[in-house]
Amino acid sequence: MTYSLKINEDNRGKRIDKLLAEQLPQFPRTALQKLFTLEKVTLNQNIARPGAKLRTGDMIVADLTPLDVKIADIDLPIIYQDKNVLVINKPSGVISHARGRYFDEPSVASFVRQISHQQGERAGIVHRLDRATSGVMITAKNQDTLSYLQKQFSNRSVKKTYVAIVAGRLPTEIGVIDMPIGRNPNKPQTFMATKDGRESKTRYKILAQNNQYSLVELSPETGRTHQLRIHLREIGHPIIGDELYGGADASRLMLHAISLEITIPDGNRQIFTAPIPSEFNTLIENQDG
Repeated sequence: MTYSLKINEDNRGKRIDKLLAEQLPQFPRTALQKLFTLEKVTLNQNIARPGAKLRTGDMIVADLTPLDVKIADIDLPIIYQDKNVLVINKPSGVISHARGRYFDEPSVASFVRQISHQQGERAGIVHRLDRATSGVMITAKNQDTLSYLQKQFSNRSVKKTYVAIVAGRLPTEIGVIDMPIGRNPNKPQTFMATKDGRESKTRYKILAQNNQYSLVELSPETGRTHQLRIHLREIGHPIIGDELYGGADASRLMLHAISLEITIPDGNRQIFTAPIPSEFNTLIENQDG
């Protein structure tokens, strides 16, 4: 498959890589960068550099064959849908949207594309759940709904509730963890509690305990990356199965988004729920740990 474009006045002065990203939103930027590395993009019949500035009349030709990968269909449990929103129960192990080397992996975004026929690597994605986290995830079937829902996440009017199984027995039945979070300079893909970080607050409540584990309800008041995982590790009770943050080995990360309260475009305030996975109950009901 080949893509060609003749540059007009509107696109004069733009970088060729930036323009291709605008014109081909169905591909991640990292995938398009791969075309330059493979010398599959020409500018006026010469191999193009990604930073080349464009002039009126220039001709771009890109061989998209390396990106012609069929993303396998994926079927996810639907909690609710109408003409504007699609709410799913995301399984642990499924990514929210493809990126980087995972651009051809089935994801929540590819599922939304199947249903709503939107384009782009992040089609319909309002918010994210980590790959290993399961539970309620709301997506948008159109751009107006996407903006409407994202605004509620930005102004913190969405109520998110999680459940987790953590190591040990927490000292109090309810509590608040208030610790700023920032990126870990020694391990950039992770985060840590640091006084110079961004404000981060989590409320917790114990639901059940056995000799080794506690089942806790978690209500984040802020939405930092890995917030719940970091906060629980910092108080000495890491989430079971959390390889990044010191959790004991398990079949999966024992973190589940159990409910999401949000106003949908028809004006109704809705609470969407996803039942606690069976493996959580199995672990917490085993009194021998």
